[in-house]
Amino acid sequence: MKPRLLHPLMGSDVGTLVRVLARNGFVPIAQLPHVSLAMATAVLRSPFTLLERAIVAGRGSDMPPPVFIIGHWRSGTTFLYNFLSRSPEFAYVSPLATGLPWDFLTLASLLRPFLEKLLPSGRYIDRVKVQPDSPQEDEIALANMQTVSFYHGLYFPKHFRAQFNAGIFFEGCSPEAIETWQQVATLFFRKLYLQTGKRPLIKNPVYTARVAMLRSLFPGAKFVHIYRNPYVVFQSMRNFYRALFVQLALQPYGDVDIDEVVVQTYPRMLDALYSDVADLSPNEFIELRFEDFERDPLSHVEKIYAALAIGDFAAERSHFQTYLDAQETYRKNHYRFADEDNALVRQHWGRYCERWGYQPPGES
Repeated sequence: MKPRLLHPLMGSDVGTLVRVLARNGFVPIAQLPHVSLAMATAVLRSPFTLLERAIVAGRGSDMPPPVFIIGHWRSGTTFLYNFLSRSPEFAYVSPLATGLPWDFLTLASLLRPFLEKLLPSGRYIDRVKVQPDSPQEDEIALANMQTVSFYHGLYFPKHFRAQFNAGIFFEGCSPEAIETWQQVATLFFRKLYLQTGKRPLIKNPVYTARVAMLRSLFPGAKFVHIYRNPYVVFQSMRNFYRALFVQLALQPYGDVDIDEVVVQTYPRMLDALYSDVADLSPNEFIELRFEDFERDPLSHVEKIYAALAIGDFAAERSHFQTYLDAQETYRKNHYRFADEDNALVRQHWGRYCERWGYQPPGES
């Protein structure tokens, strides 16, 4: 277990870091340098954190409702996010906003050249490159601003299931903790808008299970759901958790049953999604199949624009085409689809395989 020295918790404020550490128990001696460095940076950044909060509090905001990209992990949300973020009309979460969510308008701007040199070359979980302008999820950012996030379960696996279910479904969370999450999420999106004056474009698989809450917080929000072959998602999720634990865990994680977490979470998230979107109109919610989007991204982006009325696709097409032309051939991870794994997917996710018309790869 060798997490990177520059742990994501370095972006926390002092109060959040203290509460998260107190809630999750011991950290082995070998991991104390990570915790100590996170605490030291939180203390040193405190004046900038307070300054930025004061600046933001003093500014009004008529932020337009965000556009949310949702879908279970490993279903193509990143691919879709990278595409839509090429529009000059959207504000998205940058790597610096992810790492320093309390300070990205002030301190991060001052130290940008130095901080960009510290960015990892690629994501923890795949071969997707990370550039200074690469769009990021907001989950790590919000995990540094309050105590409800599934990432806290990855950082502290001793309490993985409790932190995981709280971080996705708010299971076991107090009303005060949920209200704090809502306030912090609203603040973070508002800061994105204040930085750019543009409509926030937010991608987070967790929000697949939170559409109803997001609708109440941001009336008029739009949602794009992307789904993928569940048999592929299952295999990819195994790799997802293994890679993240290696990089991020500050406690032993050998007791976490990854397969159990994956098979139970997937249908629970999607059940919540389809319950929450049942009364949404076609200009508020659209979903697409990853395999179709991968084959012809431009036509599907055009459909998204038309359905949700989020902009002038014809005027922005050149930005998407330029991005598409610049992409190198992406080498996907390859998986072995064992019969017992396919049976597990059919047992737990069969209704979604049937709903979307998927078979195990290689089967007709």
